[in-house]
Amino acid sequence: MLNFIFMWLLFIIMNIPHNLYIHVPFCMSKCKYCAFFSRACDNPDWEKYACDICSELKFWSDKLGQVHIPTIFFGGGTPSLMPIKIFEQIMNCIHKNFDIDKNCEITIESNPGTLDKNKLSDFVSIGVNRLSVGIQSLTDAELQFMGRRHNVRQAQDLLNVAQNMNLRVSADFIYGLPNHNVQSVIDLCNEINKLGLQHVSMYELTIEKNTPFGKMNLNMPDNNTMADMYTAIGENLNLPRYEVSNYATPNQHCLHNENIWDGGAYIGIGQGGAGRVFIDDIWYEQRGNYELFEKISDETRAVEKILTGLRTIRGVKLSDDVKNQIDFNWVNKHKDLVAINNEYLHTTPRGMLILDDITLDLIK
Repeated sequence: MLNFIFMWLLFIIMNIPHNLYIHVPFCMSKCKYCAFFSRACDNPDWEKYACDICSELKFWSDKLGQVHIPTIFFGGGTPSLMPIKIFEQIMNCIHKNFDIDKNCEITIESNPGTLDKNKLSDFVSIGVNRLSVGIQSLTDAELQFMGRRHNVRQAQDLLNVAQNMNLRVSADFIYGLPNHNVQSVIDLCNEINKLGLQHVSMYELTIEKNTPFGKMNLNMPDNNTMADMYTAIGENLNLPRYEVSNYATPNQHCLHNENIWDGGAYIGIGQGGAGRVFIDDIWYEQRGNYELFEKISDETRAVEKILTGLRTIRGVKLSDDVKNQIDFNWVNKHKDLVAINNEYLHTTPRGMLILDDITLDLIK
């Protein structure tokens, strides 16, 4: 009996929960700023896509066993383009191969114009309980400039439908466009506040080389203006910041992202998906071809936890592996930038503005 209990406990310890990310690469068109793995496709081969996704799910179930899944996130691309029967096929495969938490957070990313009330209801009936909407701007001219396919009215309509269904709803916005200044960002925050959202992501526009924006020689706001805009968001958005780009009421945080920021294991499914899986007490980096995954050292994994954890307001938990990678002499000399609270190392508001520089300095 004691041997059975020991083996059961060992199985629980060795098979830690894994969050599940599924990438849907298809879009109606590519936005001018987008550097994600996605492609415009009028008529994707959804049957092949579902078959490939289910093959990957089975592969990882064979590797990991039927591990516990606390969150599932369908990202893209534009996952809301999926036909319902394809989504149902994938969800059935997940349930068959893994142990899904009874309160599993299941998020699907969407764009306005790709969902109506009936299709959203179908997604919900199959398990979706959180909707992430890529709105990006509340000005039609800016949406057109960014290459978005929807208008402001369509965005508002989708939010209303989702909110009336009592879904957990998040919306993404972009700031730092060529014409933006502090006042324009304050105006954006004031308009967002009217939408009644409990989770908002505010992303600074980053110009990537191999995108249409990267070839346009845009006149972007300077770094000081960007920093002032970031500060203005924190002061004017009616939601508390809990991560560099994310704002929400305490009970509406994205659990999927929080688990990853905290160093939890996650499986990436689909082309463009990446993960950090934990097999037999060893961390593996999972990327590209899902059958090719490489061991990563405990030291590398600890550094990754520092990099993601410091993005959050709470900070990174000072576990032994993390402590071994931190230069505490530097920390003690820069208390205006970082602080320790309840076994977590976190940045100060001033430190968050120069987060990239801080991580270079405090990691040994």
